[in-house]
Amino acid sequence: MAHRESLLAWVQATYGTLPVYPWRQYPAYAVLRHAGHGKWYGLIMDLPRERLNLPGTGRVDVVNLKTSCAAGLLVSGLPGVFPAYHMNKQHWITLALEGGLPDAELYGLVAESYALTR
Repeated sequence: MAHRESLLAWVQATYGTLPVYPWRQYPAYAVLRHAGHGKWYGLIMDLPRERLNLPGTGRVDVVNLKTSCAAGLLVSGLPGVFPAYHMNKQHWITLALEGGLPDAELYGLVAESYALTR
């Protein structure tokens, strides 16, 4: 299961992406953008656990990704998959980075988001 640091290292190694931190009031929110045209393909945030109805207190790192099969992923039973937080729920999903999703699944979804936003 990838965490924020390993996900950021992977997108840098794979796509040359360096995160952009555009909001002073949300210093942990990192936008993943295409180098050429600047379109977003991911947004990493730390959200209060209760926003996703997760047990416990504190915050959880998540990533929003574009997908062609958001509805299918939501009913697939994959761990840590949620309707998109602050994005179009028809085309985007939110993944909890501590949710137990295997790295290969996560990186595959990042690759799909990257391709869909080209």
